Amino acid sequence: MSTRRENIERICSALTPLYEAREARNIAEWVICERGGISRSQLVAFPNEESDIEDLDKIIEVLAEGRPVQYLLGYGEFYGERFSVGEGVLIPRPETEELVAWICKEVAKERQNNPGPTKILDLCTGSGCIAISLARNIDNSEVTALDISPEALHYARQNAEKLAPSARIIEGDVLAGAERFVTGEFDVIVSNPPYIPASDITEMHTNVRDHEPHCALFVADERPLIFYEAIADSAHKLLRHGGKLYFEIYEKLGAELCDMLHRKGFAEVVLRCDLNDKPRMICCKKA
Repeated sequence: MSTRRENIERICSALTPLYEAREARNIAEWVICERGGISRSQLVAFPNEESDIEDLDKIIEVLAEGRPVQYLLGYGEFYGERFSVGEGVLIPRPETEELVAWICKEVAKERQNNPGPTKILDLCTGSGCIAISLARNIDNSEVTALDISPEALHYARQNAEKLAPSARIIEGDVLAGAERFVTGEFDVIVSNPPYIPASDITEMHTNVRDHEPHCALFVADERPLIFYEAIADSAHKLLRHGGKLYFEIYEKLGAELCDMLHRKGFAEVVLRCDLNDKPRMICCKKA
């Protein structure tokens, strides 16, 4: 029987054509810990213990084809929690955690002057990672999340049931106008919509390009802002006066998005960089 160390090396060897060495090792260790029922600390302390992983050959074959490890294991980690994911739903990204943290911080400031409930709407929710994380980390919040994809809604509802039962998950098409599917007045609207131009698909890693849902990632080259424009129009109808609109954005579209939001009458448009110093988030206010 192989040891934990030997199985990790087997996985790394299969994955190095696809991933950088560090990422390949992270994936390998994740699989060995999860499928072996051990913690990272146990792996570090006892790397030469025998490791009996059922169907390891098949696991390596699937990973070597570029299938995301999160789909294989059935979950992705986000903001300190495990979110169920699978084929047909976008895998939560660490960069999106920065957007959640920004919103939590801004809401905390607002609470100093307005201690009432915070009504939040998350559009194109996917797995529900943004909506559910906000519901869990903002006390006295009322969170609604919307998506058009049946696959995404399946996972969003599953995650909400497990992590934030108060969050309301509904089906709807933001391009048809979110106001057709939700009513009321919101303090915060947030969205991480599809935003990568289709011409950039060849630049994507195979695990994204060949496995994650294109409808959650890509937009036509001729209208790269189509989702942002539709959501901005809906935000005018659904935000309270002074309410805030937050977006995760494509780093190449920051200037165009700021111009669009100014043209549509939003105030205090702020473009913010992520930890990699890439412009990836925008916040603006309904005037």
